[in-house]
Amino acid sequence: MVAGRNAVVEALRAEVPAAHLYVAERIDSDDRVREALKLAADRGLPLLEAPRPELDRITGGAPHQGLAMQVPPYDYLHPDELLERARKRDEVPLIVALDSVTDPRNLGAVVRSAAAFGAHGVVVPARRAAGMTAGAWKASAGAAARLPVARAGNLTRAIEAYREAGCFVAGLAANGSIELSDLELATEPLVLVIGSEGKGLSRLVGQTCDVLLRIPMAAGTESLNAGVAAGIALYEISRRRAG
Repeated sequence: MVAGRNAVVEALRAEVPAAHLYVAERIDSDDRVREALKLAADRGLPLLEAPRPELDRITGGAPHQGLAMQVPPYDYLHPDELLERARKRDEVPLIVALDSVTDPRNLGAVVRSAAAFGAHGVVVPARRAAGMTAGAWKASAGAAARLPVARAGNLTRAIEAYREAGCFVAGLAANGSIELSDLELATEPLVLVIGSEGKGLSRLVGQTCDVLLRIPMAAGTESLNAGVAAGIALYEISRRRAG
């Protein structure tokens, strides 16, 4: 459930998929309520009027301000389907794998960059990681409607399966032995792995990578968040593939 006037309006603007829009009985209308109703009507989204106690119940007590929207579960792909997507397009595979990234906004930002720079999808772990929530969808700025996200029960095994299918695996790490600009594998079938916001790549995932890349940064800068790092790396890969 997306609850609250601002949150509902922003989700509708971002075209987050939705099942129903709940509106409290005798709601005090303002610009946000009017915009939400108009956006919902334009999309043909069903409107359900509900007593405030019912809204309190379905939102789990969250401050809804008389507006709530039901968002259906995201339809994740299997990791293998991302390779199939590249094959159907007769393109060199480029897949982004996120290792325990927990901030949905970072996931959404990665999806946005992956779509912008020609990736065929993003893979996330099924546990202890951000999923495609309404917040992630919003951060993707609509790219989530164009680029699929796959969910892996075991990320290390999924990456190993990509290697067996002929992909190289490059992980971003602060102590990487190769600078991003020197990545000769950029034009090959590639899986780009990005670690969590705090700990970076896990040990097992790092050991699965063929190369570890670093992004050159000014002295004193510790790290970049996953969304920013993905955008920089994907731009460089896209540039080398275009060249």
